Amino acid sequence: MDMLRITDLHKRFGDKEVLRGLDLSVPEHSVFGFIGQNGAGKTTTMKTVLGLLKADSGEICVNGERVVYGQTATNRYIGYLPDVPEFYAFMNASEYLDFCGEISGMSKRETAKRRDELLELVGLAGETHRVGGYSRGMKQRLGIAQALLGSPKLLICDEPTSALDPVGRKEILDILLAVREQTTVLFSTHILTDVERICSDVAFLNNGVVEIQGSMSEIKTRFRIDGYRLETANEADRDAIRRAFPTVKAEEGNVLTLTEQDTPMFDVLRFIAEQRIPLLKWERCEPTLESLFMEVTKK
Repeated sequence: MDMLRITDLHKRFGDKEVLRGLDLSVPEHSVFGFIGQNGAGKTTTMKTVLGLLKADSGEICVNGERVVYGQTATNRYIGYLPDVPEFYAFMNASEYLDFCGEISGMSKRETAKRRDELLELVGLAGETHRVGGYSRGMKQRLGIAQALLGSPKLLICDEPTSALDPVGRKEILDILLAVREQTTVLFSTHILTDVERICSDVAFLNNGVVEIQGSMSEIKTRFRIDGYRLETANEADRDAIRRAFPTVKAEEGNVLTLTEQDTPMFDVLRFIAEQRIPLLKWERCEPTLESLFMEVTKK
């Protein structure tokens, strides 16, 4: 089942068409990376899902229920973490979650139970300092706890790691991965290493449309190149292979790459065996998110 399905979504601001027929399917209990350059339309898409912006046309369904602008009934399924969450600086973490539970209609008992569970999950259990003194990473962790307070079926995070240091990024990614069994996670980002680390599914947004989407394994299989990368022990051996096979390409150091259509793999292996050339590495070239992203954004 798809927890989120978007069909032919259009949105224009003045003379600028931000979304141009966007289609997106987010499977239930996936960690879904929504990839795009800054300004590609990621935040516009998320705000439209939340009913904060009115689509010009198209349809959005959350948990099988249609999103209607101005009637945010579907938001009962959603937890949301904006890119820069705001808090009441005079509260501590427990007080803030108690406040969020009260205004959302949760009972005090239910709020207290979820509050304690979530503060433990995000590493803020026992934290008594005021939120005004929190680091950016601590605020992001509290923001995730707030977004999960109502046990949502879909957690939407807008650039949750973009302004964090490596330690803070790791903490947030670990939390998002840990909640996968509880909820579906959709997070927008332009940091490809974050996606590679935790995502089961991914979509590439470019110029208002999704160019590529699917599971990580499906995408890597679909765009697999019949190519290989090898590394020789020294420069002389590298040059000998290049002289024998001019279509083999040199990379940094003693690394060479070849594609099966230009240079038959077994011909190269036979030459290496006959010349007794020692290899440090021989591996199939797998498509990377970076290479796919660059290909998409050049269109």
